[in-house]
Amino acid sequence: MKKVVVISFICAIFLATVSYAQVKIGAVINMTGPASSWGIYHAKGHQDYIKYVNEVKGGVGGKKIDLTVVDHAYKIPEGLKHVKKFCEEKVSMLATWDTGLGIQTKPIIQEYKIPTINYSVGQDILKPPIDYMYLPFGTYILDSYAVLEYIKAIHKGKEQPKVGLLTYNNAYGKTIHEPSKEYAKKHGINIVGIEEFPPATVDLSTQLLKLKQAGAEYVFMQILPAGVITALKAADQIGYKVPFFGTWTSTDPDFFKLGKGIIRDRLFMQFCGALPQDDTPGIKLYNELVKRYKSVTGFDTSYWEGIIIAMIMERALEKSYKMFGNFEPVNVNKALESFKNEDFGGLIPPVTYTKDNHEGSFVARIVQIHEDATYTPMTNFFAPGKGQIKVLRAPK
Repeated sequence: MKKVVVISFICAIFLATVSYAQVKIGAVINMTGPASSWGIYHAKGHQDYIKYVNEVKGGVGGKKIDLTVVDHAYKIPEGLKHVKKFCEEKVSMLATWDTGLGIQTKPIIQEYKIPTINYSVGQDILKPPIDYMYLPFGTYILDSYAVLEYIKAIHKGKEQPKVGLLTYNNAYGKTIHEPSKEYAKKHGINIVGIEEFPPATVDLSTQLLKLKQAGAEYVFMQILPAGVITALKAADQIGYKVPFFGTWTSTDPDFFKLGKGIIRDRLFMQFCGALPQDDTPGIKLYNELVKRYKSVTGFDTSYWEGIIIAMIMERALEKSYKMFGNFEPVNVNKALESFKNEDFGGLIPPVTYTKDNHEGSFVARIVQIHEDATYTPMTNFFAPGKGQIKVLRAPK
């Protein structure tokens, strides 16, 4: 009996020591549902950077980071269960994935006071109250303004540019509707049609034909990579030859396999991150992670976002330890709100959070997407509406 008590006591001490020696964080990501190829590489980037922090940097504050990633299969009820469980376990910080989950997660994370950063940057996530909810960079308002500002800058002729919107009929898809209409009204752009469709739609010929008949000279999309391919195929079927623009969520590794002979020279997107040719310290780190962990073979925007979300979480934990000597969620939150032009090696624009603004940054650039999985800058980095845009190239 005494042996049992002694063994139990030793086990309890061991478990307590292990727990004390780790900083627990969580991530709820779609890895098996629709658009899971995007989520899978988010998870890989997130996990690889945390491995790097533990293996190369020795963790934060002398403690290893214990990251748990769970799959919610793009199902909000499933995601909410995971979020609630993480909150009850009192992780130091949490990451969530889609716009819908981010919106519905807010009451839970605000009740438990767990700082949470969302992969999707739907602006409704930051409707008041914004407490404990963060985005890594500008919302889809940024994408909407930037794409339309670029279209305005390259448009030829005296008439207003005619733009059609092509989006999913869900919370994510609709994020570009209002900001696009708002910007268009103020800046002399004609939104001639908005076509919505369910994510599972396999033929977009009808939607593209309506935009063509409406006279849209440019198509602005808020759909994930597989949907972009579907849209381009439909454009070929109906002989619709216009430039297509997407938000920064337009590509993933599978996208380029599916897009051979389809992407050609007609696809562009807003992307506020570094590109390989920028050769910033952040790109060098990205390449080191690719070489070390081999999760991807080159530059990928979904893997990139996994890395930057993990970097922001690590920085928040570091600052919390320096400021308060611990990783309590409320102190991690205070650390986040102390961010002022935090530099992440140029991998993303400098990040600033305040008590009243959890957006991160509001800087954009337009890039062209090529079939060989490379990207060409079409503009400088600019803040839409500030007169900063410089057109480097225009669609042919």
